[in-house]
Amino acid sequence: MKQPITILYLACMLIGGISFNGCKTPDQKVNDAQIQVENAKENLEKVEDKAAVAEIKAANAEEWKIFKNESEAKIKTNEIRISELKSKIKRSGYPMDDLNAKRVDTLEMQNRKLQSKVDDYNKTMTDWETFKREFNRDMDGLGSALKDFTVKHNN
Repeated sequence: MKQPITILYLACMLIGGISFNGCKTPDQKVNDAQIQVENAKENLEKVEDKAAVAEIKAANAEEWKIFKNESEAKIKTNEIRISELKSKIKRSGYPMDDLNAKRVDTLEMQNRKLQSKVDDYNKTMTDWETFKREFNRDMDGLGSALKDFTVKHNN
């Protein structure tokens, strides 16, 4: 007999608790609604921030693709110049050919390092601005060295 009374008592408490929570004043309902609106706005801002970050990453991915293609084209051009220099050195018969060959080998090694930097960055993708600045500086330096070498060698 005690068990049905206990169940009835618990049921009444549950119904009473639900009824009590359902009885909110209009001010409380307004406050709850305002809190829900504020939470929704915060969630919206978070979603917008995530979307903006995704757009930036997508832009960086596109920028990286263009940069990579341009860099690889420059590296290929440097490889062609280096091959031409090597063939000129072999044909020239100048007494300084050994020194020039070593210089060309150094330039070739620098060109390979630049290709490695591109390949390595493609794997890590960290600190884009610094990478781009340093890579362009190194690429410009190699390009100048190749131009200077051809000018000095042709004289």
